[in-house]
Amino acid sequence: MRIVMLGAPGSGKGTQGDLLARHYGIPKSSTGDALRAAVKAGTPLGLKAKAAMDAGQLVADELVIGIIRERLQAPDARDGFIVDGFPRNVAQAEVLDSLLAGLGQPPITHVVHLAVDEAEIVRRLLARGVAEGRSDDNEATVQNRIAVYRAETQPLLDYYAGRGLVRTIAGVGDVAAIQARIVATLAVAETPVAA
Repeated sequence: MRIVMLGAPGSGKGTQGDLLARHYGIPKSSTGDALRAAVKAGTPLGLKAKAAMDAGQLVADELVIGIIRERLQAPDARDGFIVDGFPRNVAQAEVLDSLLAGLGQPPITHVVHLAVDEAEIVRRLLARGVAEGRSDDNEATVQNRIAVYRAETQPLLDYYAGRGLVRTIAGVGDVAAIQARIVATLAVAETPVAA
C-alpha cells in the first residue's frame, strides 16, 4: 500500500498514520519527521534544510521533495509507505506521481481523508494549545490554518478523487474506532471486484 494521509490540522492524521504504519508494517513519513531525520543524519539536503530552518524560513519545495525522494528510496519503503504532510497541493501531488514513476515504484493506492467538522478542529487545536503551551494554536491562527488547508486541499482531494483513490473516514470518536474504520475501508478498497 502507498497511502497519502489528508486532513485538516488537528484531524488526527499523524496519530492515525502512525497506527496504520504499525498495522500494515510499512514506514510512515511525515514531512516534518523526514526533515528532522535528514538534518540529524547530516545529509546534503538535510544541511540545506537546516540552514533554512535556522534562519526561520520555510523549507523550499525542492528541498522537501528531495528529502521525500531520499525517504522513498530507503529499502523499508520499497513495499509500501504512508506519507503525512505531503503533498499539500496538486502541483506536489504531480511531483509525487513523477517521483514514484522515476523510482520504478507503483503509484499511490489510497488517499485516507479524515473528515472532521470545523468546530471540532478549532476545539481540538485550542485545547492542544493550552495543554502544550503552543502559542501558534490560538483562535486567529487556527482559523487561518483551516482556511489555507481548505484552499489548498480541496483541489488535491478532487485530483485524487478523479482517480478513485479517496477514502473519506469520519475522524471523530475513539482513536481505536477511527483506526478500525480506516482499516475496514481499505480492506474493501483492496478487494478485487468480481467480473
